[in-house]
Amino acid sequence: MLGRIAELESRKAQAEAGPSEQATRNQHDRGKLTARERLELLFDEGSFNEVEPFRRHRATGFGLEARKPYTDGVVTGWGKVHGRTVFAYAHDFRIFGGALGEAHAEKIHKLMDLAESSGAPLVSLNDGAGARIQEGVTALAGYGGIFSRNTRASGVIPQISVMLGPCAGGAAYSPALTDFVFMVRGTSQMFITGPDVVHAVTGEQVTQEVLGGADTHAATSGVAAFAYDNEDECLEEVRFLLSLLPSNNRELPPVWPCDDPVDRPNDALVDLVPADPTQAYDMRAVIEEIVDEGDLFEVHERWATNVVCALARIGGNVVGIVANQPASMAGVLDIHASEKAARFVQTCDAFNIPLITLVDVPGFLPGKDQEHNGIIRHGAKLLYAYCNATVPRIQVIVRKAYGGAYIVMDSRSIGADLSYAWPINEIAVMGAEGAANVVFRRQIAASPDPEGTRRELVEEYREELMHPYYAAERGLVDDVIDPRWTRRTLARSLEMLRSKQQVLPARKHGNPPV
Repeated sequence: MLGRIAELESRKAQAEAGPSEQATRNQHDRGKLTARERLELLFDEGSFNEVEPFRRHRATGFGLEARKPYTDGVVTGWGKVHGRTVFAYAHDFRIFGGALGEAHAEKIHKLMDLAESSGAPLVSLNDGAGARIQEGVTALAGYGGIFSRNTRASGVIPQISVMLGPCAGGAAYSPALTDFVFMVRGTSQMFITGPDVVHAVTGEQVTQEVLGGADTHAATSGVAAFAYDNEDECLEEVRFLLSLLPSNNRELPPVWPCDDPVDRPNDALVDLVPADPTQAYDMRAVIEEIVDEGDLFEVHERWATNVVCALARIGGNVVGIVANQPASMAGVLDIHASEKAARFVQTCDAFNIPLITLVDVPGFLPGKDQEHNGIIRHGAKLLYAYCNATVPRIQVIVRKAYGGAYIVMDSRSIGADLSYAWPINEIAVMGAEGAANVVFRRQIAASPDPEGTRRELVEEYREELMHPYYAAERGLVDDVIDPRWTRRTLARSLEMLRSKQQVLPARKHGNPPV
């Protein structure tokens, strides 16, 4: 028995060491960690349990029969993150460049099935060269199995993709199907067709980083929700995100101890938000004043910056916050902002995270480009997401809320449980200036002093229809609140709504705009 145990230990050491010391040095020289080093950073110390470390491929031809390393280029298993079970797989770039073959894919399939049946989050640490060309169609079928499992687990368990190297071709669709994508600057890239193909087809010269690097996907395409400078920081933030999410859709997010009193007054809000609806301010400062310890975890921080989507806590309980950002494009809703917010609302609803919507919106962005590119269709995505959400939903109208954008930003009319407004709020079809020009057009034109008449009528319209209590008098706002007690009001409302139950009509699934 002792001899067999010694053999076992030798084989395990061989599997853990990887193909060679030179391969490890090459990986480090690229500025990247090995698969096991990454898993050590992701999991609580000493908690990782590996699955199928001795798996080898069965392929022959093209020299494969002479190279049958343990793990087949992917390390799979489970461990603890902040004491809770999490499953993960990590491509090992040192073995076949992390390329996916039949055995490699079967290991991932097994782990994904375990994660789904166990009701625990799944994290993929991606660093691979795509399908293993020598294995042909079996490698492609392996990706199909991953995609179908990504889809089946969608909204059931949190799925997080961490891009730590190249990801090209069809392989990029697995991260695209997951809930959150992390990237690292300088070492991770994602694209369907690489620079060489782009140049051959279009004649355009472009680098991998410009085509599909972290900054490109974080700021331009919106594919990456987060981008960081190094792997250590990236994986630490993955751990933090996991602390905000439930293990599955049947659980509530974890509650953390809170030393920040929920009845703390928000005196700073009086000066943060100008009463003049045309003046800009940073909505992030408002959110920081309201949430526990001023700590928020913003999703897609650099993409569609005219809307803020963030996870935070109030009274130790996780909330999802959607807010217009007056500091960017005056907080107007456009195609990208609608898509960003819709995706975030759907994610929060899937994982039982209450939604708080902070409204200061002048409307949808006008223009031919927006109309021709489908602002109606894309705006409807956000409307559908809110209307379909069954989690507690609270709207706070901070300042202005004009036109259809007011409705879309989780108004009472589409199902918000509670709607509050600050005393500077203006809810109307459009701003007073534009409304007066339309309603009183003839009267202004016939006046001997058109400009003076216009100013008088603008003020009259504002006083009659846009004062803070107009919506409250009609039951469209539940209360007009002192901004200094926003945090307390939200905390009490969330506590009341914690046991909310809502059942959607029986159906196979909805047909949302895409």
